[in-house]
Order: sequence, then structure tokens, then C-alpha cells
Amino acid sequence: MLENQSWIKYGPHILSEWLTCRAEGRDIDKYENLIMAIHCLEGEKDALAIEAGKLLLASPIRADFPYIEPCELEEIRAQRQECRPAFEKNAKTMSSEELRDKVKGAWLGRISGCLLGKPVEGIRYANLKDILETTGNWPMHRYITSDGFTDELCARSAWPLRNGGRCWADTIGGVEPIDDDTNYPVLYLRILQNYGWNFRSADVMEGWMIYNPYLQVATAERICYRNAAQGLLPPETATHLNPFRELVGARIRGDFLGFITPGEPELAAELGWRDARISHVKNGIYGEMYICAMIAAAAVTNDVEEIIEAGLAQIPQKSRHYEAMRQVIAWYKEGADAVEVMDRIRERFPEENWENIFDTIPNDMIVTMALLWGSGDFGKSICLAVQAAYDTDCNGATVGSIVGVLNGASGIDRCWIEPYNERLRTAIMDYSEVTVDELVEKTLAVIKARK
Repeated sequence: MLENQSWIKYGPHILSEWLTCRAEGRDIDKYENLIMAIHCLEGEKDALAIEAGKLLLASPIRADFPYIEPCELEEIRAQRQECRPAFEKNAKTMSSEELRDKVKGAWLGRISGCLLGKPVEGIRYANLKDILETTGNWPMHRYITSDGFTDELCARSAWPLRNGGRCWADTIGGVEPIDDDTNYPVLYLRILQNYGWNFRSADVMEGWMIYNPYLQVATAERICYRNAAQGLLPPETATHLNPFRELVGARIRGDFLGFITPGEPELAAELGWRDARISHVKNGIYGEMYICAMIAAAAVTNDVEEIIEAGLAQIPQKSRHYEAMRQVIAWYKEGADAVEVMDRIRERFPEENWENIFDTIPNDMIVTMALLWGSGDFGKSICLAVQAAYDTDCNGATVGSIVGVLNGASGIDRCWIEPYNERLRTAIMDYSEVTVDELVEKTLAVIKARK
């Protein structure tokens, strides 16, 4: 609703600012009572919150904070691990048939993973597990459909299962409906078509404002849009009054930049950085660079651990993001099962905190878990990503892109494709409804246009 613009108001989210600053290592304990008092105020409180936010952001990083988390590309690269995987194979050495299959797998994977998680985005884990068990879908192995929701299940569920806005795979009418997770790759296709491979962060921001409706974006992206409309340029669009600057938004935007850079994870990460910095900082940026690099690597190797290493090689070793992904890998090597890992992620990032459900780090931990325990199997991987809860459609879509590229379209079972009939609706100008084959051909044209 237009009258509900709380995302672009600072006052209602002063607690989010407090939590973000604390996670960033700022020495802000002395302001806790002030922040809680403002948080509890009723009515308009932007002016007061903005002044309090200035105090938080002016606070120094604690001396005992162990992380180094720059935002500029060269500084990020200086903090990477020394050993980075190199891939001899890339788009130039692939046959046209292989490249087309990989690109189509990327699009199909993202759409299918998004559709799998869309009906339950933001649901709590216990509630999701109850729904899946009751409908014979635990461990998750198929789409959630509307036909399994009895009156009894709907009555006890804390989730509005019969909400008219829910998107079930059996009710969409053969076309994937509009969603930000599928809008974004189409938007970046449009941006590359318009600005070319040398696009700047400012070009991305301009492309948003031309091609993507304001109300189709959320949290950090909507704040970024507001800041740009007020005349700010990147990276200030990311830093001005933006308590959501390390949430998952940038990570869900970069897939197309991985689609067009097969075998070149460093280039994919650089393109991701150019995009992420318009709305995010630190781990919000690293999340997009990590995902872009993994997609690029997945086009040329079937080794899931190698794909993950290619992603980690592009982000700072001494970042919270890097440390968290290494923890998931350690759990995998210890022999923990996927459900145990889901439990451990929830212990570290409790679902009771709204910010955790949409924070980059726990969601990327879920993506990493789904890739490792999914072992390259498309269906198993996207199901693990979704059944973990948190940002289900984003995680399903991201894992779908990576494993979709890995398997190619020829390696994705038709059961994941049939509900939407390879057709997609978007809010992006000139792409209100489009087929996957059309998107594939346009993506290949972008790859070919690189000089």
C-alpha cells in the first residue's frame, strides 16, 4: 500500500540500525537505552532517530573486532586468500550447444527455485516443517501445492495458507508470476543491453529508475531508490539512512552477471561489486560477489566444493561472511547432516529477529549448506535451500541458478519446469511476459557482444 512506506522511513527501523552497527563492530553499548527508548516511541520519530543514527555511525570500530571488511574493490581484492582457483574453460572454449544448455539451465534453475520457495517466504522453520510433514513432503522433494491444505492444517498453522496472494505451483496457470527474484535477472539483462559490459554503478541505478518500478523493490533497494531520487549517487545511495545495508538484497540481484561470465569468477565478482555497492556495504556486497563467482564457476566444473571455493576466493578472508561459510564447510567435513546444520544456523541467527531472516550471512550459509549436501542434484539442492526456511524464495532461486548452470537445462527434470511452462511474467519494461528461450537467446547475445 502506498500509504505504508515504513521501509523508507528511518524511525521505525532504528533498532535495525542498532543491530547492524553492533554486527559491524561499532562501540555503541552506551547508546542502547537511547535506541530502545526511540524504538518504543509511538508515532512519527524520524527526526529523533536520524540524530541517534548519526551517533551510532560516528562510533568507532571496537579495538577487539577481529574482522577487516572494506567496500572498495581493490581493498576487497587485497584481503582475499592467496590461492584462487583458475578455470581454463570459459565461454570462448565452449561449444555453442554446451553454452546454450548452461545458460538455459541457469534461467530454468532460478525460476524453479524461486517458485519452490515463493509460497512460504519468511515462514518460521517449525511451521514450515509441520506443513511439509503433514502434506507428505518432508524431506522436501516436490513443489508445495494447494491441494494438501486441509481445514485442520490451516487452522493450526501460524502461516496464512489460504491467503489469496499465495503462489502455489498448481494454481499459477502455466506462467511464473511476477517476483523480485525473477525480475532482477531480467532487469540486468536489460541493463547490459543498454549500457554494455563497461556499465558503471551509476548506470545500474539509472537502469533501475528507467526499467524497474519503485514498488517492486524492498528494504535496502527501496531506500537506495529513494536516495537516488533525491539526487544521491553510488555509493552514497547505499549508506544514507540505510539500516538494511547488509541484508540479502544485493545477493539476489547478481545471478545474471554470473550467467554471462562462465568460467570467469573474478570477472563475475567484479560485475557483482559494481551492482552491490549502489545499495549495500561490507557483507551485503560480499554476498553478491560470492554468488556471482559461484555461478560463473558452476558453468565449467561439476565439483561443488570447487564451486564454493571459487566464490570464497573473491571475498575478504577476514570477513564475517567468509568465516560463516567456512563454518558450514567444516560442519560438512565433520559429517553433520543437513537438518543439524539448519538447527545450528538458527541457533546463531535466531528467527525471532526479523533482520536475521533476511540477513545476507545466514541465508548464504543456507545456500552453501544446500550446495554441499545437495551434491549437485538439482531437486535435492533447491529443496534443501527452501526447507531451511528464512528467505525461502531467494535461497531456492540462488541455489537453482548455481545447480541449474552446473547441470544445464538437459539435467533438470521436467517436473520442476512444467508448472510454469517455461514462461515468465516480470515487472521490467519491455519484458512483461517472456519465454525462457527468448531470455536464453538474449543472454547469449550479451555474451557474444563482449569485446
